[in-house]
Amino acid sequence: MAELRTLIIGVGNADRGDDGAGLAVVTLLRERSDHADGVRLIQHWGEASGLVEAMAGWDRVLIIDAAASCKAPGDHHVFDVSTTPLPSDLTETSSHGFGVAQAIELARALGSLPRDCRVYAIEGESFEAGAALSDRVQAAVGTVAEAIMQSLELAPA
Repeated sequence: MAELRTLIIGVGNADRGDDGAGLAVVTLLRERSDHADGVRLIQHWGEASGLVEAMAGWDRVLIIDAAASCKAPGDHHVFDVSTTPLPSDLTETSSHGFGVAQAIELARALGSLPRDCRVYAIEGESFEAGAALSDRVQAAVGTVAEAIMQSLELAPA
């Protein structure tokens, strides 16, 4: 069986506190894993049309983003959006405006959504300009990076 070409996208803004969670996961994956052929890591600010363009042509896409859905800071969830939209409580608030949820649905409508597309959402605590990641989100960054490494069977660096 052929290896799936995988794109991992960390979404966020490192200058807005916990909004940088997705970016931090990608940074950690770059540091901790020996990337297999067919796996690419990118960081993205989350604008929908750019995300649709980035996802085009990949077999599998993993998107990591911060969430603000009133769950406990640091909680994290994985959503398979290959066939169903993101839950509405994750799509109501976004610092990216027309962002991840809309990009997924636009790609779906255009017939370009990868056959395996998952969103890793990390609940944020503070999205203040100039703030660092909160302690709970920083801990979740490590947990999510490890889960991704295990799911893709990436070897530690």
